[in-house]
Amino acid sequence: MPASNFTETGRSQISAAFAKVSAEGSAAFMPYFTLGYPDRETALAVIEAIAPFSDLLELGVPFSDPLADGPTIQHSTQVALENGTTVAACLDMVRELRRRGVTTPACLMGYYNPILAYGLQRFVDDARDAGAQGFIVPDLPPEEAADLEQLAGEAGLAYIYFLAPTSSTKRIQHVAEHAQGFIYLVSVAGVTGARRSLTADLADFVGRVRAQTTEPLAVGFGISTPEQAKAVGRLADGVIVGSALVSAVDSADEKALAAAEFARAMAAVLHS
Repeated sequence: MPASNFTETGRSQISAAFAKVSAEGSAAFMPYFTLGYPDRETALAVIEAIAPFSDLLELGVPFSDPLADGPTIQHSTQVALENGTTVAACLDMVRELRRRGVTTPACLMGYYNPILAYGLQRFVDDARDAGAQGFIVPDLPPEEAADLEQLAGEAGLAYIYFLAPTSSTKRIQHVAEHAQGFIYLVSVAGVTGARRSLTADLADFVGRVRAQTTEPLAVGFGISTPEQAKAVGRLADGVIVGSALVSAVDSADEKALAAAEFARAMAAVLHS
């Protein structure tokens, strides 16, 4: 679906997605996948396959130094870069997904250097026109994000902030005041990657943030199984899963089919 057919702003679409699952007593499922991995057509097929089971999408823009990501996603971004995946190519893939009828709200997850090189205003305008609803930039701290936050807001798009278990009360309050769409809670003090168990203090962390805001809270980093997703879904408004999905695709011959089966299983426990 072309972006021009969207009658709502990106921020309102994200809010509506969370409101829908909340009304159903569920948590939103938000899978991450790297644009251009392992190649353009496979990435499009994977994202198209997971979209029907997803409440929101996190689409990765490859970067050569993805400091917030673990080995699985680092590898996917490196392969995508070697295949010539640029910021412009990522925006074109979002545009193509909309042409194919994917309407699930999507946030572009990328690092600041490529966005800055592309041009902040140009990036925001082109992302909006392509059909994106928001941005996630893990290496841009809140104290330095005012320009991109303002441009996103003027375009009706959401700029998503991170909080970690180590975040101070002051940082939580700052993010709560600036939150748009939802707040991304990092479940562990570390990088992305599947883990065998969830951190013991996750409930306390979610509670500390919940006390400061009414915005939806989505938890990511380290969630790899339906059982873990279900446990997180009891605490938060959304569950973000990336490395485990990329690994499932890596190990399969029929990659889009494997992605769909993975997403179906995750969504089933969150929406039950």
